[in-house]
Amino acid sequence: MSGGDLSSFPRKMMDILARLEYRRVECTEDLEEVARLRYRAFKANNIVSATSPEMLDDSDVDFHAHVFSLYFDGDLISTVRLHHVTQEHPKTQSSEDFGPEITAMLDRGLSLIDPARFAADPDIAGVYSWLPYMTLRPAIAAAVYFEADRVLQHVQTQHAAFYRRVFSAESIVDCRHAPIYGCDLTLLATDVRLTGAKLVTRFPFFKTTGSERKVMFSKGAGSERYSTVVPTARFIRGDDLAYTMPPRKANDIVPEKVEQA
Repeated sequence: MSGGDLSSFPRKMMDILARLEYRRVECTEDLEEVARLRYRAFKANNIVSATSPEMLDDSDVDFHAHVFSLYFDGDLISTVRLHHVTQEHPKTQSSEDFGPEITAMLDRGLSLIDPARFAADPDIAGVYSWLPYMTLRPAIAAAVYFEADRVLQHVQTQHAAFYRRVFSAESIVDCRHAPIYGCDLTLLATDVRLTGAKLVTRFPFFKTTGSERKVMFSKGAGSERYSTVVPTARFIRGDDLAYTMPPRKANDIVPEKVEQA
């Protein structure tokens, strides 16, 4: 994306938002649809093998997990699972490959949003360049809703540049081989309190109203349970950040980067 595209790109994304809807995935039928999409996406990217985990697991129904499907003009095109990770509830996908690093962040009192199981329809993944932005949009909303300190990026090493460029992510572990997937992974993290305002100013389609975030993430008795979530960024004024994050905590220092081949 060149400098001359920065103004037109957000406008294009706002137009796309009008054709999108997010769906909370909770019932068995919807989870099975997600499993089929995961399998197709992972197989197309050569990360499914006989030793790979099942396409659905206990994490999909964990209370701190939020599975979303993204629909474009009514068609399912991608999915992502978000975990709200705290000292009290440390369950997270990233811990499988980066356990010591995740534990170190939680021991410092940080709370995390961990996007995992990102899967896009392989038939259109290379056609819609905006697909990663829109699939990961709920991760920004989750950071605001839960007042999280970091959004993690537990991804293949070749995708790290995208997260550094778009989400101002910082490397925590540059490279670590994951035998179960047969590929090299990297762990990055976005400091939400430091870069959140800059992020939604540059990419206003990441903005969400409080009502959208509540529909996305509320759980428990009396919560608003809607399966379909309509994006609200188009209805937020350009000068409205749509949220205010609390200031950084005193112990919230930049983690030391760990390098491992």
